[in-house]
Amino acid sequence: MRSLRVLRTSALVTTAPLLLAAAGLVHPHHLTAATAGDWAGLHVALLPVFPFLVLGLLVPLWGRPSRDAEGVLTVLAWAGCICYAAYYSGLDAVAGISAGVVVDHGVHGTAGRLFVTGDELGRAGVYGLAVACIATCAVLWRRHGVRVLPGAVVLTAACWSFVDSHIFWPRGVFTMLGFALGFALLTTATIRTEERAAGTETGAVETGCLTNP
Repeated sequence: MRSLRVLRTSALVTTAPLLLAAAGLVHPHHLTAATAGDWAGLHVALLPVFPFLVLGLLVPLWGRPSRDAEGVLTVLAWAGCICYAAYYSGLDAVAGISAGVVVDHGVHGTAGRLFVTGDELGRAGVYGLAVACIATCAVLWRRHGVRVLPGAVVLTAACWSFVDSHIFWPRGVFTMLGFALGFALLTTATIRTEERAAGTETGAVETGCLTNP
C-alpha cells in the first residue's frame, strides 16, 4: 500500500515534465516557413501543460500554511508557482503560438521581436519557478531533513538549465527529465518519512497499551 502511494503521487507530479520532454523531442529546432505550422500547433497543445509543471512543488506542500516560518515559505512557494504559470504561459503564447502564426502567414520582421518579448517573459517565469523550488525545498528540509537533499539539488540544476534551454533537444529535454527526477525524489523522501513517523507513533501507542493495565 505504501509503495502504491509513492507510485501514484510520483506519476501525478512527473506527468507534466515527461510530456514536455516528449514534446521537446519533436519540437522544431528552428522557426521557418516550413516548420511554422508545426511550431504553432505544438505550442497550442502545450499551453495547458506548462503550468502543471508546478504540481511537483504544490503536492508536497498541500494544506493550509501555518503561521510560522514554514507558512511564510509555503506562501512564497505558491507565489513563485503563480509567477511561473503566468509568465511562462506568456512565453508559450508569444514566442510559440504568435511567432509561429506570423511566420506561417508570411509576415516578415515580426517574429524576432516576438522572440525577444517571449524570452523576457520566460526568464521571469523561470525565476519565479526557481524561487518556488527553493522555498519548497526549505519547507521540506525543515520537515524531513536531509532526505530531501538529492531532490533539491536536481531541481536547482534543472531550474538553472531551464533559463535558456526551454524544451529544445538536447538540453531542454534533459532539463524536463531533471524536473521529473527531482519531483520523484522529493515525493519519495516526503512520503516515506511521513509513513515512518506514522509507523513509529502507532508502535508507541501499541506499546503503551500493552504496558498499561
